[in-house]
Amino acid sequence: MSTITAISTPPGIGGISVIRVSGKESLGICDTIFRSRNPRLSISSQAPNTVIFGSVINDTHETVDDVLVSTFHAPHSFTGEDSVEISCHGSIFVQQQILQLLIKHGCVLAQPGEFTQRAFLNGKMDLSQAEAVADLIASTTAASHRMAMNQMRGGFSSKLQDLRAQLLDFVSLIELELDFTDEDVEFADKTQLKTLALKIEKLISQLLDSFQVGNAIKNGIPVAIVGETNVGKSTLLNLLLNEERAIVSDIHGTTRDVIEDLMVIDGVLFRFIDTAGIRDTKDKIENLGIERTYQKIEQAAIILWMLDCTQLSDRIEWLTERIAKRARNKKVILVFNKMDKITDDERDILLHLFDSFVGERIFISARQHLNTNRLEQSLVKAAHLPEIQSGDVVVNNIRHVEALQKARESLSRVLNGLDKGVSGDFLSQDIRECMYFLGEITGQISNDEILGNIFGKFCIGK
Repeated sequence: MSTITAISTPPGIGGISVIRVSGKESLGICDTIFRSRNPRLSISSQAPNTVIFGSVINDTHETVDDVLVSTFHAPHSFTGEDSVEISCHGSIFVQQQILQLLIKHGCVLAQPGEFTQRAFLNGKMDLSQAEAVADLIASTTAASHRMAMNQMRGGFSSKLQDLRAQLLDFVSLIELELDFTDEDVEFADKTQLKTLALKIEKLISQLLDSFQVGNAIKNGIPVAIVGETNVGKSTLLNLLLNEERAIVSDIHGTTRDVIEDLMVIDGVLFRFIDTAGIRDTKDKIENLGIERTYQKIEQAAIILWMLDCTQLSDRIEWLTERIAKRARNKKVILVFNKMDKITDDERDILLHLFDSFVGERIFISARQHLNTNRLEQSLVKAAHLPEIQSGDVVVNNIRHVEALQKARESLSRVLNGLDKGVSGDFLSQDIRECMYFLGEITGQISNDEILGNIFGKFCIGK
């Protein structure tokens, strides 16, 4: 296997940059470009897990940079191979000079995720832990960080391995029975198997149920900002994001497509979606945008329905019908915008008109930034995300969800077979299928296509 190298720190200029090298020849290759301040020391002779100071020297014996070099010996490294990390100054020129010298002396530029893939292939972590590395890098909130750390430390893996081990014990006994069919010997207690299958099916269902929370923490809670044209939806989006993300205009129908962006409020990640204003129009492009508005209402977890306090539409019933039928079982917050332009009496009249509305009603001025803090607090309350504790197992990966669903289907066939008294060979096949799908999650069962798809999404240098 070739010795790989890449810059592991983000691209651009910084105080320092870290260049990672991993593979059988990593110590020797780095020695060819490195000179220690102590002439008796080299990278190869340096004790593992230590740091040595010196300089990177080019082929004409000129100093490229003064660096710190950390050495790690197999198998006690991130990848499980001999590894070196060179900490140099953050100059783009310096980074590229060192990288080119390493490649010239035998290294190969690493592919995205190749360091983590080697850690998986060398048994340093399983596949779900490797995926958690990417989640940890991308984490933006305390909850997403804790969720990734729990998975990276093997909480999810150990639970799945325990389930597979219990199933393996039973399938072994069932298959042993098949060797003694003529003697009519029974090794596997079918009552215990049913109890176990029901227990595992319940655990898998709990894991699948946790995906709604896990997905919201990882990708953000989708919040659709909806209403008629010119009620202030784009102004509110810009306010929440603290940037001019959407075009604001007095012209009706300015927003014709969906605009999405992420924002963390009180530790909760939200995905805000500005939508096209809902109205009757003959404009084909605007109608396409309105159709997408309806789709986003159905996909969102929280709906911010905006109304203009100064120009309350005479089509409230028409609008309510179109929003309500798509927002069933969702949290809807009624947002009255432009509160600075109405009197207290007018405000009371508006509240009375919506007496039957089930949900929170908030008056704001998006342009004047009035009462928007209360709106943010209401969003956090509506999100109602549980606190992720150390050790909690929460599913946040669609690949895991698909495998768990297939595993549960296999278990359902096992339970159905036990009730109908089917033969052991059919039970064995379904149990092994369940084990197969659980093994797909951790990488005990994998193929090059799955690995390529997973690690190809990593950044280079990780």
